[in-house]
Amino acid sequence: MLEHGGRLRAAARQWNIPLEDWLDLSTGIAPDAYPIPELPHDCWRRLPEDDDGLDDAARACYGAASLLVVPGSQAAIMALPRLRSAGNAAVLAPSYGEHAAAWRTAGHAVEAFAAIDLEAASAAADTVVVANPNNPDATRFARDRLLTAAQTLAARRGWLVVDEAFADAEPADSLAGIAGTDAAPNLIVLRSLGKFYGLAGARVGCVIAAPEILDRLREAIGPWAVSHPARFVALEAWRDAEWQTAQRHRLTAASTRLADLLRGAGLGESRGTALFRYVETPRAGEIFASLAGQGILVRRFDEPAALRFGLPGAEREWARLALALTRL
Repeated sequence: MLEHGGRLRAAARQWNIPLEDWLDLSTGIAPDAYPIPELPHDCWRRLPEDDDGLDDAARACYGAASLLVVPGSQAAIMALPRLRSAGNAAVLAPSYGEHAAAWRTAGHAVEAFAAIDLEAASAAADTVVVANPNNPDATRFARDRLLTAAQTLAARRGWLVVDEAFADAEPADSLAGIAGTDAAPNLIVLRSLGKFYGLAGARVGCVIAAPEILDRLREAIGPWAVSHPARFVALEAWRDAEWQTAQRHRLTAASTRLADLLRGAGLGESRGTALFRYVETPRAGEIFASLAGQGILVRRFDEPAALRFGLPGAEREWARLALALTRL
């Protein structure tokens, strides 16, 4: 198992600080979650049904032609490599570690590439995997550049997989509206309910791709993959355009505030998305330990040495982080 953010119980044991006393900024999940509606009793009593309107709501929200709702985008990350014969997969690095692991486990030869080398990777590999914006360093790829890569891969029946888990707050460069269409039949886009909507525990995501790819993926994942309660909440969230607009404003303002706070604490300029800020610093280990000793958990990376800060929520959390930063 790879290391991820959010392992709060392990941190509580390691640092001997009670679980309830921690401020978890390690995940990049929105602090203001979509308000959960009251769940009908049938959500627990009846199996979920595919014709409940969820697919239509997701297609409308993302402007997608065809998609499959899955139990978190992680399920798709693990299943997609098994839909192709073993070949060569080029995976952006640094990035979400599960991508490379999944393609390697499925028997593909995996090669890491830097963002600047997208064109070369697309000319050489059978599959190219990127995140846009990227996690953890917030690298962004222009739409035209990705579509050109998809066309290069299409000549060899290759795939371009684009993980847009952090794109909901900044959808301008999203490829959700073109993935799986005649213009880009080999383009696969992953979306997640967890980050922007703050509903990671629901384990809901989407794969936007050509119908023939989705049919094979549906068979691989199996029936009733997304629970009835999770489908009910996701349906409400994807339909609520007013809340989505307000959430974008909240997150953008909070990310700017966090960048200012980190700069004021002497950490310099950060890169980021509306959901996190990323700071490269040779002091990453020292700062991580100092914050953890004060009950604040962030993500630490070693190559390169860096930290990722998620967004505080309540004002008391902002004040707590500000005070901790003054003690560095």
